[in-house]
Amino acid sequence: MNFKEKLKDIKAFAFDVDGVFSNGSIMLHPEGEMVRMMNIKDGYAVQYCVKLGFPVAIISGGKSEAVRARFKGLGVTDIYLGASDKTECFEDYYFKYELQPDDILYMGDDIPDYEVMTKTGLPACPADAAEEIKQISHYISDRKGGEGCVRDVIEQVLKVQNKWMLDTAFSW
Repeated sequence: MNFKEKLKDIKAFAFDVDGVFSNGSIMLHPEGEMVRMMNIKDGYAVQYCVKLGFPVAIISGGKSEAVRARFKGLGVTDIYLGASDKTECFEDYYFKYELQPDDILYMGDDIPDYEVMTKTGLPACPADAAEEIKQISHYISDRKGGEGCVRDVIEQVLKVQNKWMLDTAFSW
């Protein structure tokens, strides 16, 4: 089955944060908080697919409460921060929604995502992902982390499923 055919069967999404929603660079705030830049179009796509009823999980090794607040603000309820074992979080997520791993598109960019990406139905990554991640990905976005790669995969799924640009698309 090719990539476009697999998009028809996607029922949920899971994403890493650093290197996917952000470009992987951080600024250190004088009080120790790491500051990330995120793409607003990725945020729009996340809130839209949540609005359409798709479960979305954030699975990150980072522990930033600012990251939690960002995704809660987009309607995401399954936010796993400080995830030292991403596979365990992934399993918790798909059991919660009575999904199979094949129902989920997971986007990651680096070695901590490797194991969970071998267990998901549709592993995807940004254009600037680690080479090992590119080798196991069924789709490599033409966009880098922090530059719209999340929007890219969500939009493709929704278009294939005829759920892009519905009446609900025109508001946050």
